[in-house]
Amino acid sequence: MNVNDVLAGRVAVVTGGGRGIGRAIALSFARAGADVAVVARTSSEIGDVAELIRGMGRKGVPVTADLTEPANVDAATNLIKYEFGRVDVLVNNAGGATDRAGMTDSSREDWLGAIRLNIDSVYLTTVGLVPLMGKGSKIINIGSGMGHSSGGSNSSYRVGKAGAWMLTQCMAEEFWDKGIDVNELVPGPVATDATKGVMEVGGPPPFAPSERVKTPEEVAPLALWLAAQKQGGPTGQSFSLARRPL
Repeated sequence: MNVNDVLAGRVAVVTGGGRGIGRAIALSFARAGADVAVVARTSSEIGDVAELIRGMGRKGVPVTADLTEPANVDAATNLIKYEFGRVDVLVNNAGGATDRAGMTDSSREDWLGAIRLNIDSVYLTTVGLVPLMGKGSKIINIGSGMGHSSGGSNSSYRVGKAGAWMLTQCMAEEFWDKGIDVNELVPGPVATDATKGVMEVGGPPPFAPSERVKTPEEVAPLALWLAAQKQGGPTGQSFSLARRPL
């Protein structure tokens, strides 16, 4: 079996799939043979990605949802169940933060919103979709090196991603007997809309001279490798593309 059919016959759900890392992963899964539900808040972006997936001969369904809102997640889960009937791979990629300031200089709304986006979305989406997942299914939570280290800024993002990493470990413990493997993927620095003006592809980011800023497409092969693992493979682990200790 080659890379073009390692996910043949499988159904994948990618949150935050309209752009950046999520878009790259969704398209790589489709090229590998998967049907894909592309989930995000911006309908136009996920519609474009779903159209590209259909152009590959796969089923691509856009699912518009704010994954911090339980009612939105319930509606998204019902649509995915109706369209696909099951889920074999879930990529919890939705996340981020809008406030990089220290805690005392942060907006309370932005700080708490980042926690909800990075933790609540992973919890709500996973709990909603696990009933559709069977033995051999995979959950991949997109993490960050910042979730493994403290610092004097970006605390909401650090705490949110740290919480998502703990969720990864708890899910691995809870779901192993269902045959579901759960792992974290840490991309390292990537040039996306969120890092525009701060990072340039090929160069080092401001915080780590040993690092190289990647394109979103460079993250997709590791996600594909995790999605294609046989049942009984790694679970509760963190896989990183970073060039420094986490």
